[in-house]
Order: sequence, then structure tokens, then C-alpha cells
Amino acid sequence: MNELNWMQRYAANEMVELGEEGRLDRRSVLRYLTMICGTTAAASAFLTACGSDSKSTSTTSANPTTSSSRIVPSSSTTRPTITPPTSADPARVLSVTTDDPDVTASDIEFDGPASTMFGYLAEPTKAGSFPGVVVIHEIFGLNDHIRDVARRLAKVGFIALAPDLASRSGGSATAANVPGVLTSGPVEDRVADLDAAAARIAEVGGYSGALGVIGFCFGGGMTLSLAAANPEVLAAVPYYGPTPEPAGSIAATNAAILAHYGATDERVNAGIPALEAAMAGKTLQIRVWDGAGHAFNNDALPTYVEATAIDAWTETVNWLDTHLH
Repeated sequence: MNELNWMQRYAANEMVELGEEGRLDRRSVLRYLTMICGTTAAASAFLTACGSDSKSTSTTSANPTTSSSRIVPSSSTTRPTITPPTSADPARVLSVTTDDPDVTASDIEFDGPASTMFGYLAEPTKAGSFPGVVVIHEIFGLNDHIRDVARRLAKVGFIALAPDLASRSGGSATAANVPGVLTSGPVEDRVADLDAAAARIAEVGGYSGALGVIGFCFGGGMTLSLAAANPEVLAAVPYYGPTPEPAGSIAATNAAILAHYGATDERVNAGIPALEAAMAGKTLQIRVWDGAGHAFNNDALPTYVEATAIDAWTETVNWLDTHLH
């Protein structure tokens, strides 16, 4: 375990938890762990030595509620509140369809530091000047849910690009072990690919020059990593993502950070104090949502909590709007 980097440890524990919840069978857990940990023996050892720790490492530093006192107020001018539109689909009320007339979206390819990058670009149809947002997918790669998230952002006035961070291995649709691919090599490789996505946004006509980032699960951790590494990022919204190590690296960020967590997601929430310490004196808001766990925003999973997802998304788009204008 000590030989794994922080993202590999996070991903390995994620696979173990999915197995414990019955969402992955043991063979799949071992298959994913083998690539994350490097060998079958290491994967088996991780299951034996660390599986039982995945839910008991530590808890949050405070009783989680939907209200947070852990806030450094922003000096930004208050803007009118955005109310995200809701759809007629009762199972996916925040969804924006592929044929929405207010959004132009498509799969794209662009240059990356080590390979052609794949991604999904969504833009407002109307003319204007719009901030850009990099959208970072979960541990299983770029999928239709994340494409929908990009369209949701475009619907309310952002240029959104969701890069496929499995591109170096052929993309999420074809890679045999996406969690393993996403954690192979240094975390800095993923950051370099995200920088390429930010550069691609800068080529879009109508881009205002203001950059944000949002990500979920694995993508939540990478959101913080990109915000720390790229000084152009002015706003960041990680959802239930691990705090990068060393956490002190986040102190370099220029971004105002809104971080969402589910109250029952104890393993991920254990990183909150380190994030707070790293962001001392900077703009940070922590939101720990009662009645929700990991992946509460993903309406394609049984972990989805509709009311929380709507409230968190409303805060998200307004945070991005405030800090990118």
C-alpha cells in the first residue's frame, strides 16, 4: 500500500467498497485492483490487508450537516441567482438532452501531451462571451452521464469540455481496465492531459478567458490537482473527491473552491481537514450534505439522491458564475 500514490490508494479502496456494496463481483474487484496495484499478488495483499480499512480509516472533523460553517467568504460581487432548468424526465430532472436547442455539443479530438485526446465539447448555441469549464469524469471514465453534465453547463452559459483521461490507452469506450488506466503512472500525467483540455477550450470562439473546473469522485481529486497546478483556474468544484497528497500543494491555487461531500462518505470526508488547512486564507466553502453518500449526483447510479443533487448543482452553477465573471 505504501508503494501506491494517493490516487491509486483512493481508486483501490473505491474498488473494494464497490465490491462490499455488491456493485462489483469479486473477480471484477481483483481485475481492477491488479492493474491499480501492479500485480495480482499486490492486489490480493491489498484486499487482505486494506479492504477492512476502507470504511474505518477516519471520519470527518465535525458532525456533517447540510449547513457548513467552514467558509472563507469571497469578495466577489454578488450576481443574480441562476436556477438550473429541470427536465420532464422524472428520473433525471437535471438532464439536458442532446437535441436541446440552446446547446451545441459533440464528441471531439484534440492534441494532448502524449496522445490524441478524446472529449466532449458543449457550448451555448447563442452568440456571446462565455467562461470555460473543464469537466472531469469519475473513476470509470467518460460516459453519457458526464456528457450530460457538460450540456447542463452549456445550457446555463458555459463552454464545457469533458476530456477522456483514458485517451492515452485508446479511450474509455475501448480500454479494458479504465480504473487501472486512470491511475497508471504519475498523477501529473493526468494534470498534463487536463491542461491540454484547458488549452482546447481557449480555442473556442466566444471563450471569455475565465477558466473553471468541476469533477466527480476520481475527477473530484483531479479537480483539486488541476486547480493547484494551473494558475488560470479561477473556480473549482470537486464533488466527493479525495484530497491530493501532499495537501499543502493546494495552497498554490488561485481558485475559489466549493467542495461537495455526502455525509455518509466517511473515507473521502476524512480528507476535509487537510483541504481546509491547505486553503487557509483562501476562498473555500465545504458542503457536507445530510442523507447523501458517495456519487449522490450521478443519476445513472443507485447512489443518486435527487433533492441533494439539485441543491448542490444550483450552488455549483452559481459558484462558477460568481467566480468566473
